Amino acid sequence: MLATLQHHETHHPPPVGDRPRRRGRQESPIVLSVHLFCSDDAFAEFGGRWRELVPGLQHIGVPHDRLLEPEEIAQIDIAAFTGDVWTSGTSPTFFKALLKAPNLKWLHAASAGTDAPVFQRIMQNGVRLTNSAGALARPIAHSVIMQLLALCRNGQTTALEQSAKIWNPVPHLDVEGRRMAIVGIGEIGSEVARLAPHFGMTATGVRRRPRGDEPCETWPISRLHELLPTIDDLVITAPLSDETRGMIGAVELALLPRGAHVINVGRGPVIDEAALIAALQSGQIGGAALDVFEVEPLPSDSPLWEMPNVIVTPHNSGNTAIAMRRTLDIFTDNLGRYVRGETLLNEVT
Repeated sequence: MLATLQHHETHHPPPVGDRPRRRGRQESPIVLSVHLFCSDDAFAEFGGRWRELVPGLQHIGVPHDRLLEPEEIAQIDIAAFTGDVWTSGTSPTFFKALLKAPNLKWLHAASAGTDAPVFQRIMQNGVRLTNSAGALARPIAHSVIMQLLALCRNGQTTALEQSAKIWNPVPHLDVEGRRMAIVGIGEIGSEVARLAPHFGMTATGVRRRPRGDEPCETWPISRLHELLPTIDDLVITAPLSDETRGMIGAVELALLPRGAHVINVGRGPVIDEAALIAALQSGQIGGAALDVFEVEPLPSDSPLWEMPNVIVTPHNSGNTAIAMRRTLDIFTDNLGRYVRGETLLNEVT
């Protein structure tokens, strides 16, 4: 079942804060026959709903033990990159097929981030791309708060001491009163900012140009160096772009107060990983919780694995039943729009 791999909930419309953006180009033709390429588990759970929208919908599954035959690839009209394709390790098979699919017209991605080169290559083939912006915001924000609490409460060290049967009642850092900077005030960053005051923390957002409708005080990125010396926790939720790549390097880490925490749920290359490792080793950074890395999976020889002040998670901070249900609700909505020739939600341009 998809639910056991990538989340499940009773169907509800996405909450207001998670509603997808309506943008993209208008299509006029009415689609009568569609071949959908997606995982067997996703189709088993949602295929009934999808066939209500497209009665003649045909399913092409993502195989685990072979590549698709050329005639199968040629049939693909649309595709859904669902979370279980990622976790099952069938992503290479999935994207190899899409890059060769001559009739592929639309791909939907379960995540908000579509910065991987493979998405750009697919779009260059004239394929429309939509994402699930907002669907994972709440669980990722919950993970941020959980990791911040764990860093303040010596969670990683305590777990190691428990396995070694060591009783060590050390004092903890207060969470109340901490000052947090959130670099990237999109859906995820906004949700983190909304949660922070419930724990007595003060959040300041950072984005290219503040709009005035953010849930917390927000500074332009041009003032980042001014903000860093005033905070306790640096939270990265920004996507990867030419502007954000390497945004947090040795200079920025040195500007933080000694012992500050760094949490990254955005993209690994936003932080200079070598500079972060050096700052952790020197004590300039007191602890880090990292869900994303410059290279994924994180290489086994990375020092980050064995640092007692680092929490490593495998890029799964948004991997919950409710979140994955929301991503497929967005796809379902878009499938109806696609066959009716209407504007798609969350279209990447």
